[in-house]
This record gives sequence, structure tokens and C-alpha cells, in this order.
Amino acid sequence: MSVAQSSGTRGVFARFVHSEATASIILLACTIAALAWANSPWAESYFRLGHIELGFKIGHTERTLSLHDWINDFLMAIFFFVVGLEIKREMVVGALSTFKTAALPVAAALGGMIAPAVIYFTLNPRGEASHGWGVPMATDIAFALGVLALFGKRVPIGLKVFLTALAIADDLGAVLVIALFYTSHLDFTELIAAGSFLFLIVLASRFGIRSPALYIILALGVWVDVFASGIHATVAGVLLAMLMPVRAGRDPEHFFREVKDRFEALRASQLTRDSMIHDRTQLDAISNLRRAAQEMQPPGLIFEELLHPFVVFFILPLFAFFNAGVRIDGSIANTLLQPVSLGVGIGLVFGKQIGITLFSWLAVKSGKAALPAGVGWGELYGAACLGGIGFTMSLFISELAFETGAFVAEAKIGILAASLLAAIWGSIVLFVRLRR
Repeated sequence: MSVAQSSGTRGVFARFVHSEATASIILLACTIAALAWANSPWAESYFRLGHIELGFKIGHTERTLSLHDWINDFLMAIFFFVVGLEIKREMVVGALSTFKTAALPVAAALGGMIAPAVIYFTLNPRGEASHGWGVPMATDIAFALGVLALFGKRVPIGLKVFLTALAIADDLGAVLVIALFYTSHLDFTELIAAGSFLFLIVLASRFGIRSPALYIILALGVWVDVFASGIHATVAGVLLAMLMPVRAGRDPEHFFREVKDRFEALRASQLTRDSMIHDRTQLDAISNLRRAAQEMQPPGLIFEELLHPFVVFFILPLFAFFNAGVRIDGSIANTLLQPVSLGVGIGLVFGKQIGITLFSWLAVKSGKAALPAGVGWGELYGAACLGGIGFTMSLFISELAFETGAFVAEAKIGILAASLLAAIWGSIVLFVRLRR
């Protein structure tokens, strides 16, 4: 990689980290607002708001969902689409693209999923409560990177890349857990229909069809059929993301030749601001330049950059506001001592740091992986502690894991308390290590 490419990559990565840090502040504000409203004298209005029915009617077909469900099933599918794009980008051209670069974050993510799940299941081995083993498995990339950003330039770039790759690999694991273990039933007819829409998207792409309206209609078809199949509708977002190319559509040398030829033709034709109105050759050359430039832009990266601000500044704050509001009856201490809260809390705070650190150590000692440049075991342990910030994905899985409202509330309180504790402890560890 050249110096220019390296600086460009770091610029993109810096913008990504900055947006995640900003998003974490907004998420925190929405969480506090939701908790305050849910435990105020006006709490009933908060819970009624989430149950407002919204829908549409086309012919004899009518579809209605609560506002809470539209956010969790539809808007979060867009979030998962962006997550899927990030996963594919990292797997194709990023930190997960080669065995050497992927070994450490993948091993860390695997440990960070197994240890919390084992701890939770040990404390909740039976009954409906046992279904929540997937809740403490997730890491919230926005909050984790937001805390890391507080230390500014003292943080080695390798540590930021490691934590980002770990969280993305963790997201992939969470998606698989949702698809495989939190699916109550399967309608294979609907799955075949969803697969047909996905196939049509592939065909349209192969034939070079560029109509945004067509792809939006086909994507909505995928979402509706996945929703009706019994698999959670958000998985449709990941399936669609996997079809998005993350490499340029044409060879750079061919692009350079075409641009050079078109530029020379335009320069020789005495191009002016008015001449192209009457000279079709000039207009065609300009159209071909625009088409060539578009084909050099990977669709996956375009969608990721287009949707990322919408996701982090609109969808996730809405999700946090409608999912973090938990009514706290009695003392928080008593709630945190319930098996579900205890399993989630210990799983996130201790399971994450133990699993991530242990599996990272095993990967390095096996010779299959190496610590990033400028990163010692102390810094990696600090990042492992930040991995205990569950929040978004953990809140999401808690809604899928339990049917009993009391368990959902206990899990959410455990998530919020554990995420706060993990952020504080991780910050202390990194403060001590980075000061040195």
C-alpha cells in the first residue's frame, strides 16, 4: 500500500471512528431520556407511544405493526444492511480479508461470544430464562469506539483497527445467532420467495440495470418474505448487503484509457459551456465519462457512506429511545441480583474481558496471529473490557429471547448497568496504560 493509499484509508477510518463517537453521545442521551420518561409520572404515555399501530393497505392486503415493531423489524433491517456492508468490506478488503489480519480479531470475537454465553447459561440453565444466553454475546461498536475516542491520539491506530474488526466479527456472530437460534418457526414457501427476489437482484445487477426504483422494490420483497418466513426480518438486511459489490466495477487501466481518450476528444472538439448543446458527440463523451466514474465507485461503499449517517443519527437513537426505557419497580440492586440480570451483567463485564483476552493470547501463542503494532497486552485488555459494552445488539437480542416482560426488563437493566461498568473499567485500564 502506498503512502497516499495509507493516508486515504486512515482518513476514511478516522471519519468512521468520529461518527461512531458522536453517535455514542446521542445514544446515551436517548437512553437517559427513555429511562427518565419510563420512570416518570407520565410513564404510561411512553409505553402507549410504542404501541401505536401503523400500517398500509394495498388492495385486500393490509399490514399493520406497532411503532415499536416498525423500528425493530423494518428500520433495524436497514441498520443490519449497513452492518452487513461493513462485514463484507472488512472480509473483502479490510482487516478480515486475510487469515493473518483476521486471526486475532476473529479469535477475540469468538472468545468474547463463548465466555459470556457460558457464564449466562451457568446461572440460568433451565426454563425460559435460559433462552437469554445470546444477550451478553454482543459488543456495541458505537459506544466502544466512542469511549476509545476519548483518549484521542494516544490510542495506537492498531488498537482502533483491532477493536473495530472485533466488533464487526462480533456482529457477524450475532447475526448468525439471531438467524439460527432465535427463529421460532420456518415457512419454506416464504424463504423460497425471498430467495427468488434475491436472485432477481443478482440478475438485474449482471445485466447492468441501474434503476434504483427496481432495486428498492426487489429489496422490499426480500424484507416482506423474510419477515413472513419466521426468520427475523433484520436478517434480510444482511442478505441484501452480501450481494453488494465492494470492489470497482471495471479495471483501473481500462478506466484510465477511456478517461484519457474522452478528454483528448473533448479538448480537440473545442468544448465550451454551450457547444455540447448542439454537438451530440461532446455530450456523449461527457456521459461516458460520468458512466465510467460511476462504475469505478463500488456500490457497497456508496451505500455504506450514504446510509451510515442515517443509521447512527436517526435509526439507532430511535431504537435506543423505544427499547431502553425500562420501568424500575423496587430497588435496582434487587433487580440486578435476579438470575437474568446477573447472567447478563457478569457475562458482559467479566465474560467479555476473559474471553477476548484468553482467545487472543491463545491465537498469538499458537503463532497464527500477532499483536498489532504499538499494542501491548495491557492495551488489548483495555479494549477487551470495552467489549463488555453490549447495548444496541444486546438490547435487540433481549427482545427476541424472552416472551415474559419481566425477563426482558431484567435483561435490559443488566445490559445498561454492565455496559456502564464495562465502559468505566475499560477507561481506567486504558488511562493507566496509555499514560505510560
